[in-house]
Amino acid sequence: MFAELSDRARALRERLETFMAEHVYPNEHALLAPSREGKDKWAPRPLLGELQAKARAQGLWNLFYNHGSEGQGLSNYEYGHLCEVLGRSLAAPEIFNCNAPDVGNMEILSIYGTDMQKERWLKPLLEAEIRSCFAMTEPRVASSDATNIETEIRRDGDHYVINGRKWWVTGAPSERCKVAIVMGKSDPSAPKHKQQSMVLVPMDAPGVTVERALSVYGYEHAPLGHGEVVFRDVRIPAGNMLLGEGRGFEIAQGRLGPGRIHHCMRFIGLAERALEIMCKRSASRTAFGSTLAEMGAVRQAIGQSRCDIEQGRLMTLKAAWMMDTIGNKAARNDIAIAKIVVPTMAGAVIDRAIQVHGGGGLSQDFFLAEAFAETRFLRIGDGPDEVHREALARVELARYA
Repeated sequence: MFAELSDRARALRERLETFMAEHVYPNEHALLAPSREGKDKWAPRPLLGELQAKARAQGLWNLFYNHGSEGQGLSNYEYGHLCEVLGRSLAAPEIFNCNAPDVGNMEILSIYGTDMQKERWLKPLLEAEIRSCFAMTEPRVASSDATNIETEIRRDGDHYVINGRKWWVTGAPSERCKVAIVMGKSDPSAPKHKQQSMVLVPMDAPGVTVERALSVYGYEHAPLGHGEVVFRDVRIPAGNMLLGEGRGFEIAQGRLGPGRIHHCMRFIGLAERALEIMCKRSASRTAFGSTLAEMGAVRQAIGQSRCDIEQGRLMTLKAAWMMDTIGNKAARNDIAIAKIVVPTMAGAVIDRAIQVHGGGGLSQDFFLAEAFAETRFLRIGDGPDEVHREALARVELARYA
């Protein structure tokens, strides 16, 4: 079913692996360490800019992007192999301008944006001159059912006025975040899935307030972070509407599918790296007269982890291949399967690695604790697992109706 990687994609992967070894792993702690306080916490680190320049010079820029000459023109299947490599470090995606939520937002602007919107927002995003965020989830309603969203988008002449509260707005605390894609209700009287719209909101518009940063198991993920954002009588030009009123769900489905599979691609790499250091740790540590690698429980954990990773990789690559061959919408079930399986798989592998590392695995001395928090987060982010299982069950049951 799967094709061989092209020579170009294989060469890019080899170049990416070399870059990771030379520049990312040695600087990983400096890039991720929450060493600053106050406003400086959300300021870009100079080291990131230096590494971005090096990545760009080596042709390792916008690897995900296949809508124009700004990217590499890779298929989802080809990018999956590269994304696994850059996913090995939580510090890596932004170095190559392949980080969430910007990847999804750039996809939205590429597919649905007007020429004016692309010039103002997409172009600087592709250059990493700015960052963006995506405001959909709300604290007051169960946002796993997006029809619950209450944020108001009201037409007022040549403008829209926005009122509402959002949270888990990844990237919002960053001082480089200049635009939000906001989903809200523009017509409560319309059919259920035609009530919502998406608009582009400058983060410096009057009435936009990032009230606080939210942590994931204590990690604030600075300098991007996850924010709770309030919109109070925010006025934006009518030209900031994306695609048209009532088409928010249409855009959301176009965005979230590729975004979900990108997370899965990265998590394969994260799990693979966790298994590697689990093996090295177990071979180098001695307890009760033998190495950990000689203990049956540890060997079982290693063997099961290899099985789990291979299953997750095949599911993810199949979904990517289906997206390339039959389209994102038709591949939605395969994407959902990968989204359910891979974050849970990666979390289980990382958890085993933490156990083998003992107290060290819980500390900041290894990447494992923060990686575990990230994988656990994605069992809720981009739609809870239960929602995806429910959708898959409906498809299965319909076959026998």
